[in-house]
Amino acid sequence: MEEKLNAIREWLGTGSIDIFGLPMSGKDTVGIRLAESIGARFLSSGMIIRAMEQETNQHFTDNGDLAPTDIFYEWVLPYFAREDLRDSALVLSSVGRWSGEEDQVMEAARSAGHEIKAAVLLNVSEADVQLRLETVREAGAREGQETTKREDDRNREVFEKRIREFNEKTIPVIKHYQQLGLLVQVRADMDRDGVFAELVDKLYEFATRKSY
Repeated sequence: MEEKLNAIREWLGTGSIDIFGLPMSGKDTVGIRLAESIGARFLSSGMIIRAMEQETNQHFTDNGDLAPTDIFYEWVLPYFAREDLRDSALVLSSVGRWSGEEDQVMEAARSAGHEIKAAVLLNVSEADVQLRLETVREAGAREGQETTKREDDRNREVFEKRIREFNEKTIPVIKHYQQLGLLVQVRADMDRDGVFAELVDKLYEFATRKSY
């Protein structure tokens, strides 16, 4: 695997890989692991927006909605040009989830020297992510604590709203990357090690094919 990771690292340079998937598909988990494995920096638009919501006492996403596009542009896009990220590759978690945002994301990334070189889709069914949520919630109940990362994941109605938002607003973004020849599809219905191995294999295939 190390040889494949080295090839991905060399191909990526200071570019970006943007990872998409349903809620509970493992975007942050696999994204952080990939970033650590190739010496990249990890950026999650969801984490950035939730931190800014807390800081500004604004609550755009509490009910499962995506942040408005103007807020996304204001809060998230400036990260591409941060000086501390200038010489680093970036692994992104769902940066640009709303159809129409992808062009601005690609331009901001390119202008800052972090060209988006691949968009990854973690393929997992809605039934599987619902099951994952129930498994996590049940484990938390047995331990007497909540174990989901997001407060709204503990609300079934809000979680289902996030799934609808993905299907209605993010699927068109993914299709746009596919039309550009940038989409890498990865099975995500396995354990974490299996998903990561699949991700590395698919990115390696993509990277070496694109280098010719």
